[in-house]
Amino acid sequence: MIPFSPPRIDDKIIAEVTAALKSGWITTGPRTKDFEKKLTAYCGNQSTLCLNSATAGLEIMLRWFGVGEGDEVILPAYTYSATANVVIHCGAKPVFVDVNADDFNINVSNIDKAITANTKVVMPVDFAGFPCDYDEINALVVKHKNQFKPKSKNQEILGRIMVLSDSAHSFGADYKGKKCGALADVSVFSFHAVKNLTTAEGGAVALNLPAPFDNEDVYKFLCMYTLHGQNKDALAKTQKGNWKYDIIVAGYKCNMTDLSAAIGLIELERYDNDTQLKRKQIFDWYNNAFSKDSRFQIPIHITDTKNGCYHLYPLRIKGITEVQRDAIMKEIFDCDVSVNVHFIPVPSTSFYKNLGYDIQNYPITYDNFSREISLPVFYDLSSEQTQTVINAVINSVNKILC
Repeated sequence: MIPFSPPRIDDKIIAEVTAALKSGWITTGPRTKDFEKKLTAYCGNQSTLCLNSATAGLEIMLRWFGVGEGDEVILPAYTYSATANVVIHCGAKPVFVDVNADDFNINVSNIDKAITANTKVVMPVDFAGFPCDYDEINALVVKHKNQFKPKSKNQEILGRIMVLSDSAHSFGADYKGKKCGALADVSVFSFHAVKNLTTAEGGAVALNLPAPFDNEDVYKFLCMYTLHGQNKDALAKTQKGNWKYDIIVAGYKCNMTDLSAAIGLIELERYDNDTQLKRKQIFDWYNNAFSKDSRFQIPIHITDTKNGCYHLYPLRIKGITEVQRDAIMKEIFDCDVSVNVHFIPVPSTSFYKNLGYDIQNYPITYDNFSREISLPVFYDLSSEQTQTVINAVINSVNKILC
């Protein structure tokens, strides 16, 4: 069976994790802090906080901004449930909007129509590692500045809707010469096991807030806020006589460990010159095969202004139904090839349907979903295995659509 997206765990990763184990620091410590600094340098944002997941990062930033009951957060209907769940956790209302027909990303004109006086945050999602239209989104929140009604100190300071990018897929992608992480007020990355850059589990909050915010001060607050509200972490408390701490707020527990950061440091070191080159090669193999067949709609990975990071290969098959797509996937699995679907649209899941959301209100989202199959992409996927995937897809389509 060809797997879908196993992590790359080799001798370099094992050696660095072993070194972390032997160092005596297995929780948040020097490796985590080093990883944060190197992520900031790579992305070109102002400051970076590493956490145990992207989901935690999204929720922490909503809470930092004061999002709560009566507030609205705009997000695409085509995303994973985590993007919406964090809004629910804060007591606010997710406002779903439809996506583009070509690249799966949130449609800017639909954001414009959805903004109200209750809108506090727009959460674009860089689907499959392809950046959203950030210049247009950033201009949009300025356009609606006069109707923004702040309810917290941080909202008053920003004075407009915050752009909080769900960049879970897009580490390493760029837009108009800038890396994801430096494109919005705040961007949140995922380093889950299936991501291009993994820390087994983990994520990072890339702070890029405008003046008068001091991003380093925000970072320091978030370090405390994500460690129970304690004003000293374990590393600081090891200093001679520095044991006494205080609890400043009723915080959360979502810090990254040095064991996770150890994996991330190796992953980052070889990201551009190794990992991304192999993933691009796999995408090129797929593009070359499927572009020759008019039944297939290949995903957009690059334009004049955007370079995706080759996270997912969301192949669409033209003119099929959801039932046909599922049948094609079964045939592919029977060929010992693992495939997936990204994602089941949030408004079509039971919890959100019970809240009154209806997938029929997002026709492009549903159309994209009903025809999408994500193909395997991972570092150790060989050219022979890639050809096996291609053959399995084409043969399965031929069988179901004959």
